[in-house]
Amino acid sequence: MANNSLTTDLKTQAAALGFVACGIAGADSVPLAGDRLRAWLADGAHGDMLWMEEKADRRVSPKALWPDVRSVIMLGMSYAPAEDPMRLAGASDVGRVSVYAQGADYHDVVKRNLKTLARWLVDQAEDVGVKVFVDTAPVMEKPLAAAAGLGWQGKHTNVVSRAHGSWLLLGAIYTTLALEPDSPGGDRCGSCDACQRACPTAAFPGPYRLDARRCISYLTIELKGPIPREFRGAIGNRIYGCDDCLAVCPWNKFAASAAANRAFLPRAELAVPWLDDLLRLDDAAFRQIFSGSPIKRIGRDRMVRNAAIAAGNSGRAELVEPLVSLLDDAAPLVRGAAIWALARLDGDRFARERPARFAAEPDETVRDEWQLA
Repeated sequence: MANNSLTTDLKTQAAALGFVACGIAGADSVPLAGDRLRAWLADGAHGDMLWMEEKADRRVSPKALWPDVRSVIMLGMSYAPAEDPMRLAGASDVGRVSVYAQGADYHDVVKRNLKTLARWLVDQAEDVGVKVFVDTAPVMEKPLAAAAGLGWQGKHTNVVSRAHGSWLLLGAIYTTLALEPDSPGGDRCGSCDACQRACPTAAFPGPYRLDARRCISYLTIELKGPIPREFRGAIGNRIYGCDDCLAVCPWNKFAASAAANRAFLPRAELAVPWLDDLLRLDDAAFRQIFSGSPIKRIGRDRMVRNAAIAAGNSGRAELVEPLVSLLDDAAPLVRGAAIWALARLDGDRFARERPARFAAEPDETVRDEWQLA
């Protein structure tokens, strides 16, 4: 094993780079993760996230991805919010964006600091190999974070920390060094089921199990097609992700917003985005507003789809006009969402629009929306 002095210095350096949590796990520390992943995939709970299935063999363990790895350094950055993530739940004129996406893109922030820490580690030891990963690689970040002592996987399946609650963004450094592992985090959920009860779409078939196909984060971010009708009402005004299961976790009372990395402080246009503005977005405006944000990866059409669903749930008559304009949008995804929203907001207006537009609609999925509305 590498000496304890190196491990201590590593954690000091990590803290200086803005990581509030740092722990070490052995490359073979999550032996059950592969079986759990395969069972989850077999149930189809990953929905349209086909990359989960395609890269499952490399995801099951660190050595499956990189045979030379001996230790995994797991790191966490805090994005603990200063305000209640649920405060806009009753607002009808704005959309709700998940806390982690209201500031800078965490992929860029976390990876930049991971690379700096990895370079420092390479300078401390001879012939050391390193690889850094943030989210997009086939890495089981959450089981590894628990194995490294950052916390435990809660009943909502996300990592919970005694010090930072549910508000940690994770990164990993794989290394060829044999570092002394930390003790794994123990489960402290107890009998609490607040996260299970908070889910608007019943996405948890049981504790520690998530059906992504029902999860609002999946539906508003990962799903490329129309959002299933059965979930649209429950989405409310959420336009990118959902924090409900995280926000109600009792362990958040120990999470200090002062520990949050300043890069994740909310931008006003992302913290409280107006639905009227979102419905009028073209591609250029979308790119400008969401530059430097993780939201940019879903593209304009999915964002306007989400905004239309939120508009349909709003009860606000002033959103009818921008929705009518979207009936002529180039994207079938947007047209379909606008049809549903218009029918909810103004049935009479929808009835007047329906005959001519239905007859001219070229897309089968959108025609189905007309028929069902």
